[in-house]
Amino acid sequence: MSERLPALGTLTDRVALKRRESVGDGGGGHERLYLPAGNLWARVRSLSGRQGVNADGRAVAISHSVVLRFRNDIAPGDRIVYRGRNLDVVSTADLNGRRAYLSCTCSETSFTG
Repeated sequence: MSERLPALGTLTDRVALKRRESVGDGGGGHERLYLPAGNLWARVRSLSGRQGVNADGRAVAISHSVVLRFRNDIAPGDRIVYRGRNLDVVSTADLNGRRAYLSCTCSETSFTG
């Protein structure tokens, strides 16, 4: 997917970055935690949505594009929180190869009954 560079001043959405950490749960397994890693300015856009069935309820999966200033410390599995919604980072890419902007493809899943 080829995304254009954002116009100057379009990173107007305030988001929170959370890092995924795995810690032992004391019983031999692991628990996934998301630890705050800072607030950023970004441009968040919804790309697509689809409805399906997940376990015992209906689920809605929405994909998002999040563009922000380039960082090399965001990886798949991290989470971006936007207006109280959890967007899980699926992939990241340098938009123009010049390390100016980072494009994150994110997914959001919500359950509806």
